[in-house]
Amino acid sequence: MDTRFCRSHADHYARHGSAYKPSYGAREINPYRASALAWLEANQSDTYVANAVDRVATLLRTSGPHIEAFRLRGLSPQERAKAAWARLRKAGVDPRRVVAAWLAVEMIIRDDPQAERKAEFKQVQAAKLIHKMASGTHKRWGEGANVKELHVYPRSRGRILRHVGEALEEACELLVEHRGRDLPERQADRA
Repeated sequence: MDTRFCRSHADHYARHGSAYKPSYGAREINPYRASALAWLEANQSDTYVANAVDRVATLLRTSGPHIEAFRLRGLSPQERAKAAWARLRKAGVDPRRVVAAWLAVEMIIRDDPQAERKAEFKQVQAAKLIHKMASGTHKRWGEGANVKELHVYPRSRGRILRHVGEALEEACELLVEHRGRDLPERQADRA
């Protein structure tokens, strides 16, 4: 029972990190992600960039064993967050792409005239982006006409997004604090 919001706004808050502002769509955020990744590659020798990438790599390395998406039921949000990092590790996701997701959220919020500026909204938006990078478990049994397939995707909502986003924010905080002003500005082709 939520004491602040009605059911629909409480659900919206669980999914998006804000009771009112929706998540940024792929069309909106993808140019920022590409720009952030290009900036990271151009500045890979920078101490703060290397630190953020190393810290994300450490999150991936220390996330524990990979857990199939259909075995997540009953786990705490912290355990599910670790499982999300382990899925990213198993999928071989480059830590620079994860850092680029955080920077993209920073950049789009900076450019949005009606942005939600709460830390929780940033955390959830970044967590949703990296959740999509390696979401789900896919199994296939048998051959020919007897093939059976299983596709299970964990839900992208709730406390797990806050835990993933919090860990990512901590990993990238020095980079944003010291190089946030150097991030690329919005280009004319992103209108």
